[in-house]
Amino acid sequence: MKFLSLDIQFRNKKTKHRNLGGILIDYMKKTLFISLALLIVSVHFVLNAHAQDFTRRGLPDGASARLGKGSITDVEFSPDGAQLAVASSIGIWLYDTLTYKETTLITGQTWVNSIAFSPDGMTLASGSSDGTIHLWDTVTGESRRTLKGHSSDVRSVVFKPDGKTLASGGGWEDNTIRLWNVATGALQKTLSGHESDIYCIAISPNGRTLASGSKDGTIMLWNAATGKLRKKITRHAGSVTSVAFSVNGRTLASAGGWRDNTIRLWNAATGKLRKTLKGHTDAVTSLEFSADGTTLASGSWDNTIRLWDAATRTLRKTLEGHAGDVNSVAFSADGVTLASGGGRKDNTVRLWDVVTGETRETLTGYTCDVWSVAFNADGETLASGGWDGAIRLWDVAKSEPRKTLTGHTDEVDSIAFSTDGATLASGSRDGTIHLWDTAAGEIRKAITGHAGDVNCVSFSADDTMLANDGGLHGTIYLWDAVTGQFRRMLTGHTSPINSVAFSADGATLASGSWDKTIRLWDAATGVQRKTLTGHTEAVTSIAFNADGTALVSESRDGTIRLWDVDSGELGKTLTGHMAPVNSIAFSADGATLASGGWDAAIRVWDVDSGELRKTLTGHTGGVTSVTFRADDTTLASGSMDGTILLWELE
Repeated sequence: MKFLSLDIQFRNKKTKHRNLGGILIDYMKKTLFISLALLIVSVHFVLNAHAQDFTRRGLPDGASARLGKGSITDVEFSPDGAQLAVASSIGIWLYDTLTYKETTLITGQTWVNSIAFSPDGMTLASGSSDGTIHLWDTVTGESRRTLKGHSSDVRSVVFKPDGKTLASGGGWEDNTIRLWNVATGALQKTLSGHESDIYCIAISPNGRTLASGSKDGTIMLWNAATGKLRKKITRHAGSVTSVAFSVNGRTLASAGGWRDNTIRLWNAATGKLRKTLKGHTDAVTSLEFSADGTTLASGSWDNTIRLWDAATRTLRKTLEGHAGDVNSVAFSADGVTLASGGGRKDNTVRLWDVVTGETRETLTGYTCDVWSVAFNADGETLASGGWDGAIRLWDVAKSEPRKTLTGHTDEVDSIAFSTDGATLASGSRDGTIHLWDTAAGEIRKAITGHAGDVNCVSFSADDTMLANDGGLHGTIYLWDAVTGQFRRMLTGHTSPINSVAFSADGATLASGSWDKTIRLWDAATGVQRKTLTGHTEAVTSIAFNADGTALVSESRDGTIRLWDVDSGELGKTLTGHMAPVNSIAFSADGATLASGGWDAAIRVWDVDSGELRKTLTGHTGGVTSVTFRADDTTLASGSMDGTILLWELE
């Protein structure tokens, strides 16, 4: 597959040059050399331009940049080896394998789980969490057709060797394998028998046998032509996460998931166990045989890839380098290179030299679930925290990370800049708060002693006080933001707290809880002033406007409510989200509200009228956090799809 290709061929031909002698020949050689050099420089420039511009590829309407490439789900080489495809939570990234620079981002599905090239390389199939399969034209990058029929997410797709049929495996509550006519998109057969999610499918080299592995711990061998079940294998101790046929089709390899951690080799005709390969210390997630059939590669949650001798069934090498789970492995057509995709604790694609075991290239920029985003005071830096426990400081103008702050041992649920931007506070599920020096990227103070997760943090306007939830007990902790010394505990909520916020003058602290209430506290004394009720589900996020006269709250009940802080009375109730709402923010001038929800949409509201101004769509996962830049020109949204979108506002 080639979206950007350069194919230069030199052919030796006998040519007669009458009366021109060697002068013309020398001239032609020089001209050809110069033209070729210019062409190579031109292509190099184009490739680098593509690489530098990836933050603006496939952007939704209204967005100016995307920070992060999403979470890696699958990797595949094209049959000719010219392209590497990386499936992610936001689409499919295509790389030129000469340079390993991004050439294209294919978007159009909710969350891509699995990809497969057709044997001729002209079609790329992708299975998505929205239950659809897309067949993409690899020349234009356009969708040829969409295949619908699965009632749940599509976990696996694979072409028959003749390229005329595509097989797909359905996930939760579907549990079927479907065979599709590639030319027409028509459903040919539905294979049923598994009792749970189908994690993987493979078709034998002769196209006659289809193997499927399931969460139910079984492998089923099917007649690929008739759809009739030939054999059911039940020997794994846990789910079967990957299956692969050897090149001669005589052996089927299967990977055992959590609690199993083994690779099993079966006689593909009889289903008899030949060998159990042990060595991985956690779930095995992916298997693939090299094209020459000599090597079997396996990826695992133990952060390693193992290369096995297919003939002797012994371990050749263990490849180490990923910082987290390995979700997918794929050999290049020539068997020289192995690609591996890392999970959400790693977020890299690595290209390995199969002979030496050394890393040739590392593809970066991938990101996992973003739980919180915040601009600093001048709006030049955006901070994000998420599932991998790291905090990233992004250069907004360049759309690239400046620093990555590490130190938490679990997810970062909440971040907040001090007013002067010199300090960043982060709250984590590891039960700690870290106060970071943003210039140096170092921890100034680690605050410990919480009984559970820290879900929310907030600075007072004068940067002297820090508030956070107290874990499972529905308490609020107040700290000296400079020294990290404990000041006070506020009690009253009957369930865990999801959000805390100080008013602009620092006199009032608001808190929203799973107990469906918002409480207003005197920040100096810790005395509760008011309890605001009305939400019918947990209050997930709250925010004050700039002058502290109004408070906005949003809830899992799907509503947004505007409150008068002095009277505690409800002003307006805004509805429109199709799912629970997660995050809310006032613009700096107080005239606009932004809200993000599980429906993956951001809604922008007029505060005075309560009317919806616009709906921003483009994320493929729930929107977890929204924040305005200080000049109100840009809105940032963080999502479970692992990316941040920057939206330009009128």
